[in-house]
Order: sequence, then C-alpha cells, then structure tokens
Amino acid sequence: MNYAKRFRIAPGEKVALGRRDPGDTCGLKSKKDAKAETRKNLKRLAELQYTLYAEGRRALLIVLQGMDAAGKDGTIRHVMGPMNPQSCRVTSFKAPTEEELAHDFLWRIHRAVPRAGEIGIFNRSHYEDVLVVRVRKLCPKRRWSKRYRQINDFERLLAENDVHILKFYLHIGKDEQLERFRARLEDPRKHWKANPQDFEERTRWDDYMQAYEEALGRCSTSWAPWYVIPSNRKWFRNLAVSQIVVEALEALDMKFPKPAFDVSKIKVE
Repeated sequence: MNYAKRFRIAPGEKVALGRRDPGDTCGLKSKKDAKAETRKNLKRLAELQYTLYAEGRRALLIVLQGMDAAGKDGTIRHVMGPMNPQSCRVTSFKAPTEEELAHDFLWRIHRAVPRAGEIGIFNRSHYEDVLVVRVRKLCPKRRWSKRYRQINDFERLLAENDVHILKFYLHIGKDEQLERFRARLEDPRKHWKANPQDFEERTRWDDYMQAYEEALGRCSTSWAPWYVIPSNRKWFRNLAVSQIVVEALEALDMKFPKPAFDVSKIKVE
C-alpha cells in the first residue's frame, strides 16, 4: 500500500475531514502483522538516519499536529523513539513565552529547525498560529489570515536550503478522543496527562475542524506536504507514519561521504 499517495493532501485540495475515516486501516485487520511491518520500518529508519547524519548535507523536519489525545506523544515514542538521540531532537511548542511574543510568530520555530544531518520533530508547531490563535481569537483575523502565505514562504525557504519537510495530521474521531480522555481520568498513571483545558477545547471541536481543513488545504505544497493519518488505531498510525518517513528518506538517495585520505594506507597495529 502506498500510504504517502493515499493520505497526502494535494496542493490546493479542498479538505473535508468529515469524509476521511479516522478508523481507516487500508484493509489491514492484523495488529500483529502491522506491528511486525512497523518494526522493519524502524530498523530501516535507523539505517537511514545514520546515513543522513554521516552525509551531513540535508535535514529532515517532521511536523506532528492533531487534536488533544490524537497521539502526537505516542507517535514520537513508538516511531521516533528508537532513533539515535545524537542526531534527532524533539521540540514541543507550548504557549509562547513573553520573549517569543516579542518577535514574529516564526522566530521560535526557525530557532528549532534541525541542522544539516539531523532529524527534527515538532510536537505542535507554527500551525498553532492559524489553529488555536484563530479558534480562541487570540489576535485579529487580519493578522492570522496572512500567516498561511507566510508559512508557505517559510517552508519554501527551508526546503530550498535542504530541509526536507513532512507534516502529519493525526486524525482521530470525536468519540475516540472522548474514550482517551476517560482513560486518562480512570487510570492513575495517566492523571498527569489530564488537563482541564483539553476538555474545554473539546467544546470547540467543529471550529478546530474548520481551522484544520483550511490550514491543510492552503499549506500542503509540493515542498512541504501534509498527510492526514487515520489515528483511531494506534498500531496503524505508527505503521503509516513510519512507512512514509522511510520512503521519503530513501528518495533522497543519500550517500556516505568519501574519506579525505587514502584508507588503504592506514595501518592499525
């Protein structure tokens, strides 16, 4: 199955999340088989990460977005967790600080972009400035409505400087979110994940869906595509994301750098 083709948002596509099944597994019914395929992907991903680091010419930026409890942390843990931390960094974007608010909205984002040879993972991102900012009316429409263009320009800048971008919207259903919220309340080990604000944001579900649809439609480009990943089934989410990341890295056709000396003349005694 070509997950990249199936879940990619075409540039300019009018997105209707209500028509996309968050429980879709592309016909896969075996959780065991899916996990086995994911393990293969993770092994290959480790090899590709090593090559990316050794080559030192390009970077990969992975953006994760989704409603509360969509599985951003879980995706990082199960898909990116096995990566070598020497060249992989996760940045979680919370509410901006006073210093960050004193700059343009992309200032804190640009500072976290991975260096050449690295993989950077954004847990939430610059898209919060056309999502929560829009829904919560944290700034006037005349300001946030310009940000779609600014985001596209920013991502083009990164892409033209060898930062390859993959953006994943983890798509869960409203009922599935409710079940995950209940699990956080019922399991003492998950109480730390419960946040009263998350329950408040749930009341704005429809507004967030509209905001996401516009962001996905206006900001999925050839240089920074969006993928809508069905995420009601965590095992399928992990499989789809890992497969898309592996295929994107393989497409770079990376090479190990040639040594700056004649290896044959080095003798180890």
